[in-house]
Amino acid sequence: MHTPTRVTAALAAVVMATGACSASNGATAPSGAPAATERSGGSAGTPGAAGIGDPDFPRDGNGGYDVAHYGLRLGYDPSSRTLDGTATVKAAATQDLSLFHLDLHGFTVRAVTVDGAAATFTRDGDELVVTPAEPIAKGTSFTVAVEYGGKPDPVRNSSNLGTYGFIPTKDGAFVTAEPNGAKTWFPCNDHPADKATFDFDVTVPAGLTVIANGEMTRPPATSGDKSTFTWRESHPMTTYLATITLGKFQVRTGKSTRGIPVYAATDPAYSHQLDSLFATSAKVTDYWSTVFGPYPFSSTGGVIDDFSAGYALENQTKPMYGGFAPDQSIIAHELAHQWFGDSVSITRWKDLWLNEGFATYAEWLWAERNGGASADQTFEGYNGADRSEMWGYPPGEARRDDLFHNSVYTRGAMTLHVLRRRIGDDKFFELLRTWTRTYAHSNATTPQFIAMAEKVGGKPVKDLFDAWLFSPTHPTIVR
Repeated sequence: MHTPTRVTAALAAVVMATGACSASNGATAPSGAPAATERSGGSAGTPGAAGIGDPDFPRDGNGGYDVAHYGLRLGYDPSSRTLDGTATVKAAATQDLSLFHLDLHGFTVRAVTVDGAAATFTRDGDELVVTPAEPIAKGTSFTVAVEYGGKPDPVRNSSNLGTYGFIPTKDGAFVTAEPNGAKTWFPCNDHPADKATFDFDVTVPAGLTVIANGEMTRPPATSGDKSTFTWRESHPMTTYLATITLGKFQVRTGKSTRGIPVYAATDPAYSHQLDSLFATSAKVTDYWSTVFGPYPFSSTGGVIDDFSAGYALENQTKPMYGGFAPDQSIIAHELAHQWFGDSVSITRWKDLWLNEGFATYAEWLWAERNGGASADQTFEGYNGADRSEMWGYPPGEARRDDLFHNSVYTRGAMTLHVLRRRIGDDKFFELLRTWTRTYAHSNATTPQFIAMAEKVGGKPVKDLFDAWLFSPTHPTIVR
C-alpha cells in the first residue's frame, strides 16, 4: 500500500513515495477445497477460536479451520447502497469442531447452511458464530453458505488509513480492505494467514463495470437493466487483497513485452491517465520479473478510481489507486508487492516489513534504474537524517494503532540495503529470487527470511537484523 500523504523525504534530492499494503493458516491449494473425508460421529468437537492466534490482532481471523475457496455471488445497487448475495466458503477442519466463527461486520444474515443442511447461527459483534447440525471431524472438508444483505459499513477514522473496506462511491464502490476490512463485504477468515482462491459473480446496474482480482472467466452478461461480471483468482490470496471495485470505468487490455496480460482501468475523470497506467504497469511488471523472479500471477495492471482514499493498495493482480494519478515510483511499489506480500504473504502482522520494506526498497531500485539517486545514496540520506520517530519504532514489531508507521517502510528498506552490503549484490539478488520461489503462493515469517539470508549469503546476519528490525535506537551497523 502507498500512503503519499504520510511520508516525508529524508533527501532533498530524492522524493520517496511509500505505501501501506499488505498473511496462511494453511490453505494454499490452487483451487477448490481439499478432498472430503468421512465425518466422524465419535466426537462432539470443541468450538473453533474467535481469533486466528495473532497476538497483535487477537480478534482477527478464526481458528479451527482452513479456507480453500470463496465463491461470492453478489449484487450491488449504488442508488440504495445495498449489497445482497450468498458467500460460499469451502474449508477443512483443523480440529474436531462443534462450532466455528466467520468474520462479518454488519449486514443481516438470512440463512446459513453447512454441507446443505441448515445451521444455527448467532452474532457477537463482528463474529458470525455457526453451529452445524452435526460436529465436523478434524480433517473433514465442509462447505458453508451464508445468505446475507444490507448496507456495507467500511472501517472509518483509522489512525493509519482513514477509511477502508467496502466504500460506497458516487457511481459504485471502491474496495480496498487492508488490514482487516474484508469482513465489511463478505463473511470470511479475515487474516492474511489463511489464503484461498476466489470466484466472483457480481451483478450491478447496466452501464457499470465490476473489476475483481484475477481474470474474467466470460464476457459480461447484460439482461434488462442489469449486468453480471464473473471473475476468478485461481492463485491463493489473502482476504484483504480481494476487491470488487465497481463504477464507470474506461478499460484497456493487452499484453506486456514479455507476454503478461495487462488490465488497466480508470474512472472517466482520469481517462487521460489510462495509456500511461497501462504502459507503466506493463513495463514495471516486466522489469521486476527479471529482478525478483517470474511474475507469480496470470495478469497484471492497475485501477485509478475517482475516490480520494489518500492511498494505494496492492490488490492482487490489480493495484488500486484512490483518487490520484500514481507516478512510476508508486506503481513500482505496488507491483513489487505482487511478489512481496501478495504471492509471499505474511503470517502475522508483526512481519509487515516483509511486505512494505521490500516494496519500498523496490522504489529505490526503480529510481536508480531510471537515472535517479542510487540505492546507496538513498540509504545514506535516510541514515543521516534526524528522524527520531523512525529510530524509536522498531519495524520488526506491530502496533495495532499505528501499523503502517513510516519505520516499517523506510527502516525495513534500510535493513535490506545493509544486508545487501553484508552479503554482496550477487548473493542479495539470489536471495530475493530464492525467497519468492520458495514461498510462492504461501506464507512466511521474519525468522524464515533471516535463516535464508544466512544460508544463501554465507555470512552471519543476526546482529544486522537485531539492530535494524528490533532495536528502538538508531542502528550503528551499516554493513
